[in-house]
Amino acid sequence: MTRSRVALLCALGIDNFGSGLFLPLALVYVTRVVGLPLAFAGTAVTLGTTAGLLVPPLAGRLVDRMGPRVVVVGAQLLQAAGAGAYALADGVVEVVIAAVLLGAGQQLFYSSLFALIADVAGDVPKDRPFAEVGMARAGGFGLGGLTSSVFLTWYGNAGYGVALAVDIGTFLVAAAVVAFVVRPAARAPRPAPTGTGVLRNRPYLALILLSGMFGLSLDFFLVGTPVFVLDLLHGPTWLPGTILVVLTVVTSFGGTLALRLTRRLNRIDAMRGGSALFAAWCLVSLGVLLVPAPWRPAYLLAATLVYAAGDLVFGPRSGALAEAAAPPEAKGRYLAAFQYAFTVAQVLAPAVVALFSVSSWLPWVLVGVCACLAAAGLGRLGPRLPAEAVTPIQS
Repeated sequence: MTRSRVALLCALGIDNFGSGLFLPLALVYVTRVVGLPLAFAGTAVTLGTTAGLLVPPLAGRLVDRMGPRVVVVGAQLLQAAGAGAYALADGVVEVVIAAVLLGAGQQLFYSSLFALIADVAGDVPKDRPFAEVGMARAGGFGLGGLTSSVFLTWYGNAGYGVALAVDIGTFLVAAAVVAFVVRPAARAPRPAPTGTGVLRNRPYLALILLSGMFGLSLDFFLVGTPVFVLDLLHGPTWLPGTILVVLTVVTSFGGTLALRLTRRLNRIDAMRGGSALFAAWCLVSLGVLLVPAPWRPAYLLAATLVYAAGDLVFGPRSGALAEAAAPPEAKGRYLAAFQYAFTVAQVLAPAVVALFSVSSWLPWVLVGVCACLAAAGLGRLGPRLPAEAVTPIQS
């Protein structure tokens, strides 16, 4: 592994450590530290997420013109500015500004990150580099979440400020590592940008849509698990956090192993397998309603392993296929557009979780059906994508 790849993994681990410290606490920080009512706080943070949806098209053009490394560094500095604005906020207007800066920085980051990973990896299949990045980010985020719990235990409400301050520092450190240590691998110059547009590439648009159906499962897991466990099952308060720890451990160490175990599958078949695992997770999780209450914690922890397997199988292959199927002259714009699969899912997931107020089974059925549709759609999409993008992974 080259020095730049190691440096990039370290930078992303540091970045996600800071995100794990503060992002899950952002809404609580606004209510408890800034002192806004929950309704105002939720609206302000939602505005930031919504504003971020405008960023990917601009980010893609910047990547194609300036290169992804410059854009990633700028995104991390923008996120640091957003976190700093939270630290200075004392009213609704300041919180909205902070949320917009942080949301825009996040979207700029994700819209340029995968192009940078591809450039640093060089002229090789990108499945393993994406898997390694996924492991580093999952480990960093999980460790950050655990550390924030320690801060709140030690410092009480002051712990929110400590977590925010460390978050700002991690953005700055990660930006410095990417700026001064990470260097893209030597490669042939990209063709000059042309009029190649994502909206005219129907197979790529279908890939974004089908990946978004998978992305809905990801965000539904994060947002919906605490609601399902605590509000519907009336489970123990420690269970949602423990489920997240199990997921973090498995995804932090299992990325390259999952890649080896599925190395005989091409990317489309691996993604279909991941989608099928998500559908199975929905079915298994819904089955907890038939399990006696004392056995439910162990049952849900086992179900989390099914979810983790789907994430490990689908995630790296999805990113690698999106990168390989993008035209070289417009790779930045295509990979930025691909992020809409996950940003739109992030916006839709709370609405799906809200359906728990209608019934305990409806959200699971909806997410499971989306996973099944993704698996079926990918089977039909495969022949329409470039053959070299779908070919089996060479390990």
